[in-house]
Amino acid sequence: MAENRKRREIELLVPASSLEVLKIAVIYGADAVYIGGEAFGLRAKAKNFSHDEMAEGIAFAHAHGVRVYVTANILAHNYDLEGVREYFRELRDMKPDRPDALIIADPAIFVIAGEECPEIERHISTQANNTNYGTYRFWYAQGATRVVSARELSLKEIREIRDNIPEDLEIETFIHGAMCISYSGRCLLSNYFTGRDANKGACTHPCRWKYSVVEESRPGEYLPVYENDRGTFIFNSKDLCMIEHIPDLVEAGIDSFKIEGRMKTALYVATVARTYRKAIDDYLESPEKYEQNMKWYWEQIRSCTYRQFTTGFFYGKPSEEAQIYDSNTYEKGYTYLGIVGPKNENGMYRMEQRNKFSVGEQIEVMKPSGENILVTVQALMDEEGNPMESCPHPQQIFYVDLGVELEEFDILRRQED
Repeated sequence: MAENRKRREIELLVPASSLEVLKIAVIYGADAVYIGGEAFGLRAKAKNFSHDEMAEGIAFAHAHGVRVYVTANILAHNYDLEGVREYFRELRDMKPDRPDALIIADPAIFVIAGEECPEIERHISTQANNTNYGTYRFWYAQGATRVVSARELSLKEIREIRDNIPEDLEIETFIHGAMCISYSGRCLLSNYFTGRDANKGACTHPCRWKYSVVEESRPGEYLPVYENDRGTFIFNSKDLCMIEHIPDLVEAGIDSFKIEGRMKTALYVATVARTYRKAIDDYLESPEKYEQNMKWYWEQIRSCTYRQFTTGFFYGKPSEEAQIYDSNTYEKGYTYLGIVGPKNENGMYRMEQRNKFSVGEQIEVMKPSGENILVTVQALMDEEGNPMESCPHPQQIFYVDLGVELEEFDILRRQED
């Protein structure tokens, strides 16, 4: 680490699509969680939070010493502005806990937030294309306390920004998750093809579709463009993963390590949060310990759903290897079965089914501590106390005996071939 740059406190910032996932993010190691309300965020297809769910989630996070940031990062049209103003009034009046910060991209929304809820910090979204220290200084002068760097920045550029902005202005940077094929998410394909605006939170991900070429004089004749028999995915980026580059991220002066994934499952969020939590803590304790545990980090990261990995722009302009040309399918190591709830009077644990499993099947208990325990399902029981061989219905409430003591928020998963 450069001698003239002090080590900054590192925040692990984790996404949550629902109240259930927020609680998992908190328990599995997040320092802060970012969520969306029912409007004005860029994940309109996520479950998102009602007002009551947001209040409960913020209270739960604060009780565990975790901060909550609410996204309001659409690029607004005229008809959005009054609704935004009313929404911020509702956030301001949340009692006893309100959000710790708002994540904003649009200057008009930024101004309204300052007028309606000045007590809540304002962070500038990556959607605002923050690529230089002059932009950071501009937002700081307007009252922002944090700026999220554009994904197109290298670590060298982030270090230069850190050296040229006020000490108390924080840098937040995506370090893991999906990459957009367009400049910091400003993609027009979805709106053009489907009328669903990516900049209003309704992206249909046309960059993941299969494409063919049509020659002008042969209308209706589709000529395949492919590298193999499955088709081509010419816009399809690999997923960002910086698990083996924590030292470089720390040295760059980044304050908040941000995980992408407000559309992801609780299993994904728990796995990624737990892995980065341990990697960050190990490195800050001892660089040698961090290196020694690298195999474990990779085993955990590869156990959840991903689309092959890249380091993005961090070490310069990505090569062609950052794109996927042969397949857009996700790699899948484990199936998510559910989250352990409270124990009943029979010593069995309440659960809500996420995927089917059966008595006698071997599954795995994933714990926030980093421990993974192989167990055999001993018994299943429905809400009326009737024994079951399996739990057939999605989101069915049931009780499970795994022959071991469990804790609330343990996650059950099954390894797949």
